[in-house]
Amino acid sequence: MTSDKDTNNWLAERPPTRREVLAAIAIAATGLVALLAVIPYAAMPLAQLNAFFPSLDAIVFVSDLTTAVLLFAQFSISRSRALLVLANGYLFTALIVIPHALTFSGAFTPNGLLGAGPQTGSWLFIFWHIGFALALLAYAILRVQTSTKASAEPAAWTAIVWSVAINVALVGGLTWLSTAGENLLPPIIVENRIDPFVVYPISLAILISAIAIAVLLIRFRSVLDLWLMVVALVSIGELALSGLVPTARFSTGFYAGRGFALVTSAIVLIVLLAETTRLYGRMARSNAILQREHDNKLMSFEAIVASIGHEIKQPLSAIELNGSSAALILKRERPNLEEARSIVEDMMHAGRRVDETLESFRTLFGTSKQEPQVLNLNDIILDALHSSNSELKGLGVTARVKLKAQLPNISGHRNQLYQVIYNLVHNAIEATANRTTDHDGLVEVRTDYQDNSIVVEVSDNGSGIDPVKMPKIFDAFVTTKRNGTGLGLAICRMIVEGHNGDLSFTSANQRGSVFRVVLPVGSNPIAE
Repeated sequence: MTSDKDTNNWLAERPPTRREVLAAIAIAATGLVALLAVIPYAAMPLAQLNAFFPSLDAIVFVSDLTTAVLLFAQFSISRSRALLVLANGYLFTALIVIPHALTFSGAFTPNGLLGAGPQTGSWLFIFWHIGFALALLAYAILRVQTSTKASAEPAAWTAIVWSVAINVALVGGLTWLSTAGENLLPPIIVENRIDPFVVYPISLAILISAIAIAVLLIRFRSVLDLWLMVVALVSIGELALSGLVPTARFSTGFYAGRGFALVTSAIVLIVLLAETTRLYGRMARSNAILQREHDNKLMSFEAIVASIGHEIKQPLSAIELNGSSAALILKRERPNLEEARSIVEDMMHAGRRVDETLESFRTLFGTSKQEPQVLNLNDIILDALHSSNSELKGLGVTARVKLKAQLPNISGHRNQLYQVIYNLVHNAIEATANRTTDHDGLVEVRTDYQDNSIVVEVSDNGSGIDPVKMPKIFDAFVTTKRNGTGLGLAICRMIVEGHNGDLSFTSANQRGSVFRVVLPVGSNPIAE
């Protein structure tokens, strides 16, 4: 069952826009002007083009059959009885134009096929338009009296199959009545002229169409209602030229009436195709949005996993290295217990760092609550450098520290700020270790207090950063390393901005890079 919000997207439920209303009024006005312009010349004889009418009927057949298929498709979704009746009306007109074309005298044979007589084509025309007018009226009544509820409607395919069967039988019966049973019907064509009797059935069709327009106006609410009123008005114009205005076969009014029939069959088809295109475009855009959201979720998940792996790789490596060192020490004949104890303490510290890193990620991505703490950044920096001792020694890089004494405390998440400092130091060590010159590797960490903010600078004399990548250095998945994930600096910026701070980058004067963290004092981050 579809919701009200969903059904409002359909042609039979969506209110028309101002532009659509103006377009409908313009087309109706154009039809009225055309009718008034033709009436004075309606009886003027023109060339006899017998092949014109079967060709026009073929166009009407294709147009109305396509319209019926589209309406049946919408009925299969909405289960609206009004749409089912309207689809039947278009299917009826599509089927009845087949015998109308075949029995047209002079088109295929002098008297027409199927045993047609002089009255056959005219009566089929009347049956055609009365049947279609009744379908419009039934649609209008059902629109006013009932609401669209799928639970109260018949099975779609059953209703459609019965519709096709009934219409085929009805058209077959009317074809037999107008051919073999022609004598049962009052004469309409007498000596190649239209008999005055035709005014009565034509007036009946016009009256039914006018009532349908009036009923639709009572609760006019959808785009389809709007255009069906235009269809009914154009159909009235066609009927007027066919019976109320004095005309003869192959006169100006006769040809103009067939032109009105073509417009009548095309209006709803064009609107349905336009609406189908609009819905398809909307569906395509919605699908693209869903796909982007899906990709973003996958990317976020990948980013979180990669970031966690990136952050805990170093302490786990340190635990493994220290464990191997401790094992070698303990295998000696006279193990240095003091050295072993120091190594075990380093392992314990690395283990705590793994736990703190995981807690930091839980807080950062909203899965854990952690209240801000009063922190001293100098202590966090020293702790991060201590965790990097093994890496500094292993790569032959010197660490220099210039920390401002009596630095004010700030409020924040310790684990997250530790992660920022450690990442910046780790990146500086790697950049220095990959230097291409023979100068000694140097990483320097400085703190200062400026403009009520604490400034932390991490610099190195390494190989520097590719100028092409500098503008996007803090974007996710942008990396300067061969095996980097491109997430470390993006996460660092997220953390710093979460502390109402700023993270920036500049190139050093001669070589290397400088990363600058500015954290305001007294500005608490929002505890997630």
